[in-house]
Parts: sequence; structure tokens; C-alpha cells
Amino acid sequence: MIRIELDEPTLARTRIAISPFAEVVCSLFLLRRHPAGAPWPYDTWALRAREILRTVPATAPVSLYLELPTSFPDFLDPIPETPTSTIGEQLEWFRATPAEIIEEQLAEYYPSGALPELLRPFRDDRAAALNRLADGIAAYWDAAIAPHWPAMRAALDEEVLLRARALAADGPDALLARLHERIRWDPPVLTLVKPLEHSFEAVDQRLLLVPLIFSRGALHCSSDHPDVVMVTYQSRGSALLAAAPAPHADDRLAILVGRGRAAVLRALTVPASTTGLATALGLAPSTVSEHLAGLQAAGVVHRRRAGRRVLYGLEPAGIALVNLLGGDSAGAEFVS
Repeated sequence: MIRIELDEPTLARTRIAISPFAEVVCSLFLLRRHPAGAPWPYDTWALRAREILRTVPATAPVSLYLELPTSFPDFLDPIPETPTSTIGEQLEWFRATPAEIIEEQLAEYYPSGALPELLRPFRDDRAAALNRLADGIAAYWDAAIAPHWPAMRAALDEEVLLRARALAADGPDALLARLHERIRWDPPVLTLVKPLEHSFEAVDQRLLLVPLIFSRGALHCSSDHPDVVMVTYQSRGSALLAAAPAPHADDRLAILVGRGRAAVLRALTVPASTTGLATALGLAPSTVSEHLAGLQAAGVVHRRRAGRRVLYGLEPAGIALVNLLGGDSAGAEFVS
């Protein structure tokens, strides 16, 4: 478990941001965790990504992320400096990482001074090491992630919008309580359910939440920054990477209402727009609209206007339906 005790100022400064750089790092960790083949919906993407790493020499520097220890200095996965940073902006900031930050973090993680060989270049020739890795990330991004980025960015924008709306309407307590099935909020402690055991206090800082398409449930916490604690979590929308529908041979909910409507019901754990659902599920907007109309007529989904947007959410009957019939194929239960 990672337990973060948040004081009131830190909790009050909770914000949400997108990080293309973190998507790169998390996608490589996904490949590392599943060397024999990634699960749906990443399976086809992973095959292509491995081929890119094997055949595009310019991507060679990113192999560092396939070899890093479980705990590593945060400068290798930097905190985004703006809510909607581009990969180009983040790479420029990364190239300019000050020597004192690298030295401080390396000294914290390796107080004896005995650095792993793959990290020594960042101490011995900082600028060359940063530029080499940034060039490798850029090449990997262009080949493996950029083709999917417009759809990924649309899904992440939807996620940020919905979470920001919840933050504004209900406050950080409600947001953290519903953020992820393996994130527990028992004020003042935020717990990330992980094998790693670590506890620390966040005093007069800022909590930055970063949704990731490539997370697949993996949670990451960055605590080296003096002013910001970053926590990443799984965003909805990973289905956009799938080359085929999810395999649900024993899906009772899909048997009852159809695969498309079952997917829509499961995606409405938090309210979403038609466009957001279409992006997240990899379906045509017209198809999602048809499913929503049927589910609304059945009384399991409601429609609400929020400013210029129309958001859909689950009625109590819809929550009960998913909880009763969703089973393991739907993931963890949720409640209203």
C-alpha cells in the first residue's frame, strides 16, 4: 500500500491534468508487465509497439523504461507543468531538467552513490543523456502512440471535464472517493492499493490527478517534487485501442441487453456525453445514441443538461442491473 496523508491545503488544491509523457512511460511499463502478450484492449496495439521497438532504431533509448527498478527518480516521468501539456512541450521541459534536480533525486534513491549502469549517464553527462532519451521518446511517440492520440486525447479531455465538474460540484472528498476501485479515501489518508509499502505526508502541496489510457489499473505516485504530489489512475477510453470487441463469452449483462448496451451501461459509472462514450468505447456516435435512447426508455439511464453539454448517467435501476449481472467481466462493483 502507498498511504499519503493529505493536509487541508493540499486537498483543497487538488487539480487534474493530462500527461502525454506519462502515457509513454505507462505504455512501456504495460509492455514490460506482459512480455508474452498484453490483454484486451491493448493486445493488438502491443504487438505493433513491440515491432516498432524491434525495427525502429531511433526508439532504442526508451528501452531504459523496460529495465528500470520498480522505484525510480521522478525526473524520468516528470510532472506536467500545465493541465493540457503536449508531448513536444513536455519533452522540451525534460531536456532542460536542471542538474541539481537530477543530483538530488539520484542521491535520495541511491545514497551510497552506487548508481545502476543505465542511470549513470544522467549524472555523468546530463545534457547528452536527457537529449538521447527525449529523442527516443519522440521517435516512439510518433510511431506507436501518435496515430491513436487524437482519439486518446478526446477520451482524456472527456475524463478531465467530468472529474473537474465533480470536483467543482462536490469537492475533493467526493472526487477521491470515486476515483478508482484501488484508490481508497479515508480522510485524511489517500491509499493506493499496490504491493509496494510506503507512507508519507503531503503538507502544503498540491495533489495532481493524471488519468492515463495505458494504465490498465496500475497506479503510480510521484512524490519527489517539492510542491506537487502526482497520482495517476486508469482513465476510461482504453477500448479505443482495441482491434476487436471485448471477449465476454459468459457476460450475463450482454446476453440480456446486448453487447453494445452492456458496454454503455458499464461505461456510465460516471456521467458522460454521447461523444465521450463513443470515443471511450470505440463505437460510432450514432450507435451510442441508439443504445442510450433504448436504455433511457427502459428507465435505467437518465439524461441531464450541464451547460451546453448533455450528460447521461445511471438510474438506480441501471446501477442495480450492472451490479447484479455485471459479474467479474464488468470489473468491480460501484454504488450510487
